[in-house]
Amino acid sequence: MALTALKVKNAKPGRHVDGRGLCLLVKPSGARTWVLRMQRHGKRRDYGLGSVLDVSLAEARDAASALRRQVREGVDPVAERRKSRKVVPSFETAARDCYEALKEGWKNRRHANWISSLENHVFPIVGTKPVNEVDSAAVVEVLSPIWLEIPDTARRILQRIGAVLDFAHIKGWLPGEVSLRSVRKGLPRQVDKGGHLEAMPYADVPTLMQKLAAASPTTGRDALRFTIYNAVRSNETRFAVWTEIDLDKAIWTIPGERMKAGETHVVPLSAPAVALLRKRWNERTSDTGLVFSNDGEKPISDMTMTKLLRDDGIKGVTVHGFRSAFTDWSSERTRFPKEVADKALAHKLPNKVEAAYRRTDFFEKRRNLMARWAEYLDRKGKGAAATASEPIPLRAAA
Repeated sequence: MALTALKVKNAKPGRHVDGRGLCLLVKPSGARTWVLRMQRHGKRRDYGLGSVLDVSLAEARDAASALRRQVREGVDPVAERRKSRKVVPSFETAARDCYEALKEGWKNRRHANWISSLENHVFPIVGTKPVNEVDSAAVVEVLSPIWLEIPDTARRILQRIGAVLDFAHIKGWLPGEVSLRSVRKGLPRQVDKGGHLEAMPYADVPTLMQKLAAASPTTGRDALRFTIYNAVRSNETRFAVWTEIDLDKAIWTIPGERMKAGETHVVPLSAPAVALLRKRWNERTSDTGLVFSNDGEKPISDMTMTKLLRDDGIKGVTVHGFRSAFTDWSSERTRFPKEVADKALAHKLPNKVEAAYRRTDFFEKRRNLMARWAEYLDRKGKGAAATASEPIPLRAAA
């Protein structure tokens, strides 16, 4: 016989059938719960419907009817319930999980900036949003401020967001794959500048260095000065750690995994570069952490140094362009051989045969060259006209 409210209230321990698989299960402790027993794919399964304290007899019958309908339609009620209970993480959490899952498979360790680019440009805008709410419109909002300012980085960030959303779909946090093909239609066209990065004329660089040195010291200003002194790429500075640097020998050894060419690069540090590092060493938070960081762990943004130039009214010039300024200065103002300057820039020889036979890294000549470059940069009170003096004599290139 079917159950009644009174029978439910007074039922003894055991299983009490209401009909069509709906049962009241009473435990020896007196706890009462509803269970629906059904056959699915030839297997008997019990589906819990809740406690009698929360679900009345009428509500249990309605819930049982709904479950039977789902099973008839081929739906797995247990899987659906698990899906509804799954907590969807924030975009930042999903991105960090994605990074941890993928990073070991990357051969090029320069991808260490994969997560930092999201920390700098994405997380502040959509990091707290559930990952399943990050759609094309949200991605356009993220990329709009940087799409034309740092186009290469912006395109990489678009790819990385896509990777996070694909990862979220695989994890079951997104019901379907998300296409970001429409994102570019909501952004202005990036003009191809032929691959050339705008450089400041080398005659103007000493004035900039004097301004940076005279201004209130910040991590960003120190990083920009250090980058220019050494004619390195911005990422090589941003991810430099104290264990790479020997202040006593004035040497900075950048491991191959952080170099574009994939080969270890030893940088002879000029006296001003060492002085800058010693100052930062005295203010460090870690003996092994990042050199140019406020906490030793989080690198500065890839836009920090560029912003210093823009704040000073310098438009178009890129941080990478100071490498070109160094090259122009070396070729026009010194007699150092071109291969010495190329080695200072860690350029890889395009001719494989020549590269195989050239075993020297011109270290001592590069140390001399970088010292002359630092002297040039630190000329006090001398502008472009003053720098147009006689080329550095041959003995300086020895």
